[in-house]
Amino acid sequence: MKKMYVMFTLILAMMLTACSSSNSEGAAKEEKDQLVVTTTIAQIGDIVKNVGGEHVKVESLMGPGTDPHLYKATQGDIAKLSKADIIFYNGLHLEGKMNDIFEKMRKEKPTYAVAENIPEEKLQADSEDKTIVDPHVWFNAQLWKYAVEEVEAGLIEQDPAHKEDYEKNAKEYIAMLEELDAYGKEQVQTIPEESRVLVTAHDAFGYFGTAYGFEVMGLQGLSTDSEYGLRDVQALVDTLVQKNIKAVFIESSISDRSINAVVEGAKKKGHEVQIGGELFSDAMGEEGTPESTYEGMFKHNIDTVVSSLK
Repeated sequence: MKKMYVMFTLILAMMLTACSSSNSEGAAKEEKDQLVVTTTIAQIGDIVKNVGGEHVKVESLMGPGTDPHLYKATQGDIAKLSKADIIFYNGLHLEGKMNDIFEKMRKEKPTYAVAENIPEEKLQADSEDKTIVDPHVWFNAQLWKYAVEEVEAGLIEQDPAHKEDYEKNAKEYIAMLEELDAYGKEQVQTIPEESRVLVTAHDAFGYFGTAYGFEVMGLQGLSTDSEYGLRDVQALVDTLVQKNIKAVFIESSISDRSINAVVEGAKKKGHEVQIGGELFSDAMGEEGTPESTYEGMFKHNIDTVVSSLK
């Protein structure tokens, strides 16, 4: 009996080891078969996850609360970019401090600037400097379809074996963008026309304003790298008073100090302004929240603006 027990134990151990080894090999094979993709902002990461599906392993360098205008790549980021099979970034100088890195990577591996796939006539320029292009294209759901098409084309080029999957997934993602666009236009109609004024910390919502009928004002320019001073604060305060604007918005990736200065300035002039809520501008929400997806982020912004201004 003792010998039989020992034999049984040895056989069971061998079986468990074989199963473990098989599972490990299977997981390793699955991971090896996946394309390793690195993106800059999470908005692009969301496209890749949905279009790539099970065929990709995605990591975004810039997480919640990160300002891409000021972001400087770490050594860890360089390592991730170097190990990636494909790199997707926004372009149009959104990741201004990483341009040299992308130029270097482009010589080594497939590197795509998804926003630069948008036709030039559909892009918007800075109101003060027409040579500067607004990079915040993801706030217009119709324009963001061009980014989806660029990701789809890049994945198919590098992994043609799964072309049908990428095409199917891209089609579904674009259908979701169409629904979001319709939702945004429908909700905005509940705001009185004279109240459709969106005031934020920096000028990130130009495409949003054009698509959904808002006048947009930002204390800082297109990039948070630009400086603002007392004169800028005062000019915005005067506009709030003159147009009787009652709400302004903070952004998840930018300090609320500048907007609070505007609120205080208006108060000194006898005009009460409320913080209408927090919008997601250059970054998305925390992992696991609805706002960690493009769809959730977009709906959050629409719902926050509408509930505050209507």
